[in-house]
Amino acid sequence: MDDKENMTLREYREHFTNTFSNLYPKTEIDSIFFLLLEEYLNLKRIDFTLNPNEFIKDAILAKLKALENKLLKEEPIQYIIGKTEFYGLPFLVNKHILIPRPETEELVEWIIQENINQNFKILDIGTGSGCIAISLAKHLQNAKVTAIDISKEALDKATENASLNNVSITFKLVDVLKTETLDEKFDVIVSNPPYVRELEKSEIKNNVLNNEPHTALFVSNSNPLVFYDKIADLAKKSLTKNGLLFFEINQYLGKETVTLLSDKGFKNIILKRDLFKNHRMIRATL
Repeated sequence: MDDKENMTLREYREHFTNTFSNLYPKTEIDSIFFLLLEEYLNLKRIDFTLNPNEFIKDAILAKLKALENKLLKEEPIQYIIGKTEFYGLPFLVNKHILIPRPETEELVEWIIQENINQNFKILDIGTGSGCIAISLAKHLQNAKVTAIDISKEALDKATENASLNNVSITFKLVDVLKTETLDEKFDVIVSNPPYVRELEKSEIKNNVLNNEPHTALFVSNSNPLVFYDKIADLAKKSLTKNGLLFFEINQYLGKETVTLLSDKGFKNIILKRDLFKNHRMIRATL
């Protein structure tokens, strides 16, 4: 950073953009810059636009400089500031849980559209931050939502996130691959399980690969649908009549996932594309 003691918002943005121009696309640099601005200077994008020549205090500049070193190591901004936004709601995150993705918001939207006024019992398998379960509980206020995960650290954070968003959810520590039956019936079962094959690691950005928990991301090349197979079997026993099963899926395995569900007797299977035109979601009924 420049040696001069004072730097305006505009000057700092220019410095910030130059620092990361070889690492991130411009849109991502802007996004990170404005997140930092809001977190450490309590300024929104409009404040920057209106007062670009406002000076940044030295203490804040020093803090931002320290954060730049983390960003240069490709640590995700969400882990640095300890929070993110999903479906318009705030979520606390740490390295024990995946950072919620925009594609998953589309899955939540699809479920809400299906069940907007129902007194449904919903199960979220592999809840992580709790983003799916909490968003559904917030928008389907008559629903009774249960969420399970294999990670105690994830459940601790999901419990915090439920309190943060003022919703009531039953959280349980469960290894779904070792579970033979669920202890109650559900109208909706949803899961965004690990689905990235080891062979697809080359497609994953370093900031994800080197920071986010691999157990929540990756499956073996030899059995990439292991979670879908298991969850579908559990859903067959535990969905109510006309109950719905929703999955986020591997974009390259859409047809295979449809076939798996069809072979198990699921009907009305819909394979849906996300905003990036990738096959990303499936809905099926029993």
